Amino acid sequence: MSTLEQASASPMPDGITDPNFRPMAGRVGNLTVPQQHALQTLKNQLHDEGHFVEERMDDPMLLRYVPLLDLGVCGCALCRRPTVHVRLVVQGVCTDPVSRYLRARKFDVPKAKAMLLAAEQWRRDMKVDDIVQSFVFTEKEQVDQYYPQYYHKMDKDGRPVYIERLGKLNVPALYGITTKERLLQRLILEYERFLTDRLPACSAAVGHPVETVCTILDLKGVSLSSFYQVRDYVNEASKIGQDRYPECMGKFYIINAPWGFSAVWSLIKPWLDEVTVSKIEILGSSYQQKLLQDIRAEDLPADLGGKCRCAGGCSLSDAGPWNPNEKTGNGVA
Repeated sequence: MSTLEQASASPMPDGITDPNFRPMAGRVGNLTVPQQHALQTLKNQLHDEGHFVEERMDDPMLLRYVPLLDLGVCGCALCRRPTVHVRLVVQGVCTDPVSRYLRARKFDVPKAKAMLLAAEQWRRDMKVDDIVQSFVFTEKEQVDQYYPQYYHKMDKDGRPVYIERLGKLNVPALYGITTKERLLQRLILEYERFLTDRLPACSAAVGHPVETVCTILDLKGVSLSSFYQVRDYVNEASKIGQDRYPECMGKFYIINAPWGFSAVWSLIKPWLDEVTVSKIEILGSSYQQKLLQDIRAEDLPADLGGKCRCAGGCSLSDAGPWNPNEKTGNGVA
């Protein structure tokens, strides 16, 4: 038995096929006795007070939200009933919503519960379930011309890769075909799909739980005037990500950073915790080699230095293990 297994008060997740997988501290399969106790206490309180939502509050999600605030809907069969044991099934995959809240709040049960209940109220106010069931972003192809935002395959650790081309932002054209409200609804829908579809599919593909995303933010040609015009949307989108879908960042690359950005970053960095800072890399125009260290060339779009040329364009392909019917145009799934 390994040192990790001896130190953990919770069992390893079911369904692991990767022999080298070892869960990080504070996650299912690697909880201390106090952490396991905090998790069970939170779940018991939610049950006793009538707040427990079976399809959303499995252990990994509750653990995730102790420091921040995020709730997602897991589609696996396990999450359709209350779970007492810490477990995560890779085929079908449950990312255990309950545990996210505990990590976000350093395993402080009252704070974690307050965050979770606030998230549930936000879901009701925003009608998140209605968005998931019926919202259709019919203007997707048009918006892609002026503000590309898309998921595309995985990095070498199995994380879904999310790409945003802020430099292509054209605010007048963008708001001529959609509205801020619809952009935010699309954002929420994509966060929900990230949790219910993309993470489980990536987990199944690599044989171990995947809980975070690899983000590439391209600032090539970015205009401060255009950014200023869309600041309200960016502020609201950032707040949704931070408060409602936390603990999702795995790696964050800012590429084609303009001159002077490093100075701005040096002012922002002291306000962030060390863990967050360690996940962010600021790269100039010579970013390709660094991206290819973490993303296979056949999985990285050609216009970012890779070899992938999806039929119809990578930004509209939704290529990845969550979409077995995608057409990449280069024979690479």
